[in-house]
Amino acid sequence: MPNPKRRHSQQRSAKRRTHYKTEAGTISRDSTSGEAHLRHRAHWSEDRLLYKGRVVLEKKTKSK
Repeated sequence: MPNPKRRHSQQRSAKRRTHYKTEAGTISRDSTSGEAHLRHRAHWSEDRLLYKGRVVLEKKTKSK
């Protein structure tokens, strides 16, 4: 079996051997649209990007 060329840190080994799992994010309801979304994340609703109940960006629609 090949040996590592350089010594690995103890932290690297601990990261590999850890048994901690990530937790599911907290889900909230938007005050304006009422949609469920992750807290502290912007989300799309009806072609608008919302953050903290405010419109951040509107999606441009193609008109023919």
